[in-house]
Amino acid sequence: MSMAQGRQMALADLDLAQFIRAGDSIVWGQSAAEPLSLIQAYVAQRQRFARTSVFLGIGGANTLQPAHADAIDMRGYAAGGAHRALGMAGVLDPIPCHYSQIPQLIASRRIAVDVVFVQVSPPNADGDCSLGLAHDYLVTAMRHARCVIAEVNADVPWVAGASLRLADVDAWVQSDQAVVDVPAGKIGPAEEAIAQLIASRVEDGATLQLGIGNLPDAVLQALQGHRDLGVHSGTIGDRVADLVEAGVITNARKGIDAGTSVTGLLMGSARTRRWAHNNPALRIAGTDYTHNAQVLGRTHRLTAINSAIEVDLTGQINAEVVAGQYLGAVGGAMDFLRAAAACDGGLPIVALPATARGQSRIVAQLSGPVSTPRADAGLIVTEHGIADLRGLSLGQRLRAMLAIAAPEHRDLLAAQARQHLN
Repeated sequence: MSMAQGRQMALADLDLAQFIRAGDSIVWGQSAAEPLSLIQAYVAQRQRFARTSVFLGIGGANTLQPAHADAIDMRGYAAGGAHRALGMAGVLDPIPCHYSQIPQLIASRRIAVDVVFVQVSPPNADGDCSLGLAHDYLVTAMRHARCVIAEVNADVPWVAGASLRLADVDAWVQSDQAVVDVPAGKIGPAEEAIAQLIASRVEDGATLQLGIGNLPDAVLQALQGHRDLGVHSGTIGDRVADLVEAGVITNARKGIDAGTSVTGLLMGSARTRRWAHNNPALRIAGTDYTHNAQVLGRTHRLTAINSAIEVDLTGQINAEVVAGQYLGAVGGAMDFLRAAAACDGGLPIVALPATARGQSRIVAQLSGPVSTPRADAGLIVTEHGIADLRGLSLGQRLRAMLAIAAPEHRDLLAAQARQHLN
């Protein structure tokens, strides 16, 4: 990160051409950490720059639209959230990498970063602004950028783990736009059934890692009767705040960071932000910590709960492509699944409803890439049961996976398996 004047600029006077050069690559916070005013200014001024590019994570708001590809090259590790529209339009060029690799890819400039937009809290009494909603790969990007522009927003909570001083950025603006809300998902009967099955396997004192979406939220809701759970996760939101305040999550038995919930991102509503603000039992950390194999190896009974688009009868997992369109991510699932599998008492879980729009999500052959290989498959859970694939042969896996597929699809899957299983 450059050491600059840290001059304040009014949004109405913000001329990004002072900071962005021809061919620059821009990075900004993802999901709730999107600095909306800066992104809006960049989009509005995009034709003033010789073609630039952006590196995207999970989309919060839909500020960036497919039409903006007229002047912006869009790349990213994910096509989730509001960026699904970019994936569906074919204007987002995916980078198929593990989430844990992103800081190293940035540091080596294999993912170029020239300008960073960051959203921060107002300064505290010491003059420090908290990144509040995101550390993940954003701090690494700031270290390696030529230029950093900050958006100060009173809606950003003060959270320990990542901060900056306004004197150390190139420019900053004040914004009163509401932070992007990512409320807890709606939970249907299938998600409820899956959550109950998973909750029955989670032991008191386990440390949870949670993916994003309805299923992890449903699992957290089903854990109300548990005790002394911990959290070490890439993302957390409203349901985690609920369980902390209910005394279910205490982090008391964690092998590392005892007493503290650790996450890379906060993806919740105003409820999460209120809970997070000045919370001494919460810390945001970089991807190179939250997804670090050595750190995860010291975590007590790591229970990794992730979802998928489809799983084949041998345990191969596709979390990226739906009907030929890139709508997901490789993400961090495999980092956590491997760590949970290696952990004493750990649970590597991938959960998904057995069907979507009448089609089976347990398949004989994946329709997309292998995001997680079958050697890393652990427990696959649908509303019809749990298939624990650890140590099973291909034939045993076939029978276990058929048993958790929707009953109306099992005969066809069995017939297809004779053609594709190898």
